[in-house]
Amino acid sequence: MKVSDYIVSFFESHHIKYIFGYQGGMITHLVDSISKNNNVKYVQCYHEQTAAIAAEGYARVSGIFGVAISTSGPGATNMITGIANAFFDSIPVIYITGQVNSYEYKYHKMIRQQGFQETDIVSVVKPITKYATMIDSHNQIKYELEKAIHIATTDRKGPVLLDIPMNIQRADIIISDIPSFNNIFSKPYIKDSEIKEIIDVIQKAERPLVLCGGGIITNNSNNIINNFLNKTNLPYVVSLMGKGSVDETNEKFIGMIGSYGNRCANIILSNADIVLVLGSRLDLRQIGDKNMEYLKKILFIHVDIDKNELIESNIENKKNIYSDLYDFIKMFLKYNYTYNNQKWDDFIYKYKEAYSQKNDINHFVDNKEPYTAIEKIMNVVDKDVIYTVDIGQNQMWSSQVIKLKSNQRFLTSGGLAPMGYALNAAIGASFASPERQIVCIIGDGGFHIAIQALMLISQYKLNIKIFILNNHALGMITQFQTMYFQSNMAGTTKEGGYYVPNFEYFAKACNLKYSCIFNILEKQLPNINDNDVIEIKLNGLTSIVPKLEYNQPLYNMYPYLNNNEITDIK
Repeated sequence: MKVSDYIVSFFESHHIKYIFGYQGGMITHLVDSISKNNNVKYVQCYHEQTAAIAAEGYARVSGIFGVAISTSGPGATNMITGIANAFFDSIPVIYITGQVNSYEYKYHKMIRQQGFQETDIVSVVKPITKYATMIDSHNQIKYELEKAIHIATTDRKGPVLLDIPMNIQRADIIISDIPSFNNIFSKPYIKDSEIKEIIDVIQKAERPLVLCGGGIITNNSNNIINNFLNKTNLPYVVSLMGKGSVDETNEKFIGMIGSYGNRCANIILSNADIVLVLGSRLDLRQIGDKNMEYLKKILFIHVDIDKNELIESNIENKKNIYSDLYDFIKMFLKYNYTYNNQKWDDFIYKYKEAYSQKNDINHFVDNKEPYTAIEKIMNVVDKDVIYTVDIGQNQMWSSQVIKLKSNQRFLTSGGLAPMGYALNAAIGASFASPERQIVCIIGDGGFHIAIQALMLISQYKLNIKIFILNNHALGMITQFQTMYFQSNMAGTTKEGGYYVPNFEYFAKACNLKYSCIFNILEKQLPNINDNDVIEIKLNGLTSIVPKLEYNQPLYNMYPYLNNNEITDIK
């Protein structure tokens, strides 16, 4: 059997239906093999970065893993942004790069390059993959493929890269004669006594809170977490990457925490005495500087599958629980704990109402067009919609305002945050779940970066609806420039050298139906089912409110409250 044929049949046996890539000389054998398989389809993307991120969208929605391929040299290096994004957001993707024939590869020779388009991609991506290797013997192929999937999908998930020379791809193998990988894996074991101790601590707490992070989604634990929250009746918040992990319409849901979180959620977390952290790494953008006094008064019970995140945390007052989330919650539920504390509930209700996102918008936002746009989008989407949200102001407007039902998804990038992510991820998400509506929310800057992905929507008749929030600027940076650089809009507005093209022409060139709306405050959105691309023109400077400033406690977000209010909150 030809190695490239075996690779495709291997992915077929693991329920992969689509492989994303960009054709090139060093993967012609692999693409040819995919084209001859009736159950696996090759999606020819129009840039390797699109392929790399589309595979992430596919992985996140399918619940298994994604596959992206590229040729050697520039094809491989073009995938690096997607690889890094999968690494930081813990997304299981198998990346395969073609390589020059192994007999042409330079190996340890002290030269820069021997073969045409030869690049040591393994060394380049090792810091941003869980595992990367070059397969330079055809007898390694079964072992390395099995090992790759095991590493990508167990423990804390993430990307793996296999670099396969062209002569290995075209070699013949006898499957029964080549070795397999012994995928021995033992999940961390949590004792009953540890669970009882945690429940005892929570029972004695006066102000308990649950923080739901992105690890819930990557671990496919959404259902059991929602069951846990319903049965325990505990109040809860989410991180940015935790959006979509829980039902946000439940009365016990408070909001999103973090630098651009909801003010009420940040205030309530700051006043908690116990925070049960489920699959979140407690980074600085979530909870602020570790030296803040209020953090020292909170005991964080930190549950995570990544032991390094537990050990290397910035938080000192913390009990670490090294455990698979699903196993932890399953054991917790055996004890039938139910929270009941009216005093803490009253406090939460008071500040949730007084400092809601709606009140912040009404009191502090001059240009309300972006927030109105998000609210109107939220009201026209399907009940089981999958949002893909880009980077920049549009990301924070969406995450602050959108309240997700338990059957809705919210895909965005947290760790790396590459502009253009949302459109590329929408492609993969739609292939993974073609029957569901995908709503891509993106800014003019991100849309311009990812515009090469647009053709795929009409080409494959994907159920993707794109909303471009066009403020004719790189709005996240203009907000910084207004606050810190005397409004010197270098590189972010037309006056500073940043131009926005006519997006209608791009849409129509790709055979997509386009509509544009001005003055979103007074007008309704055009029919979402009659359009593929809806551009919403935003007028004037835009801003995100609230926002955590440097060296400020989590509860004191900008625009600042008056001193009396801050005293009451503390």
